[in-house]
Amino acid sequence: MIFFRASKYLKYKLLSRHRKGHGIHSPFVFDLICRVFRNKTDDDIVCTIETIRNKMISDERSINVNDLGAGSEKHKTNLRKVSQIARYSSVPEKYGILLSDMASEFGDPFIVELGTSLGISTMYMAMANRGVVVKTIEGCQTTSEIATENFKDAGIRNIEVFNGSFDEILPGIINEENKPGLIFIDGNHRKEPVLRYFMQIAKVSDAKTVVIIDDIYYSSEMEDAWNEIKRSEKVSVTVDIFRMGIVFFKEGIAHNDYIIRY
Repeated sequence: MIFFRASKYLKYKLLSRHRKGHGIHSPFVFDLICRVFRNKTDDDIVCTIETIRNKMISDERSINVNDLGAGSEKHKTNLRKVSQIARYSSVPEKYGILLSDMASEFGDPFIVELGTSLGISTMYMAMANRGVVVKTIEGCQTTSEIATENFKDAGIRNIEVFNGSFDEILPGIINEENKPGLIFIDGNHRKEPVLRYFMQIAKVSDAKTVVIIDDIYYSSEMEDAWNEIKRSEKVSVTVDIFRMGIVFFKEGIAHNDYIIRY
């Protein structure tokens, strides 16, 4: 799997467009890169969240993780240290900042996250747009309890935590009357479930909805899922930044797939 990702990253480096938007002819994507990707997140947000991350990296508690997804490559049992989860499973600072900028731009009227873990990505989105609620779903009760403590430590009040499977909880959160602005899929890294969640989201989405999928090159089946999503009839624009895939349902835009260096 390491060779698979290395080969995909090399291809990404060869094919990706300039991170400043050079050579991109789509006004929408050029604006996305210049105004959102290159936006500067509030230093206080980054400092607060990274301080909590460092606290989690130093946390030597061992917990039983009820993993409802594809599991972990680095952890072969359900007994894991909080420090290991923080180090290997939480979204890195660089991509947390991107989630923050995306939440600020596209988060209204509310944000949905599939996969809370310790809450690092959740906090980046919630602190960037305090006027909306981030509804985050986590399958493991223990990690969601730790995440909730982290939210309290950060003084964040616009997060709702749902504990249980995505299949059970997601239908009660999104529907034709409740369309989220931003959805971050960061759990269950398998083709069939990811496609199922995406199709459910796409069915109720509109032109204002944005979907971000983490770890699109986690495995060959995640790459297959990403490729199927790009071919979806409702999708107008996709942006591949290697770690994540971003999907737009904009109307009046010719379908195109972009690979952007981030």
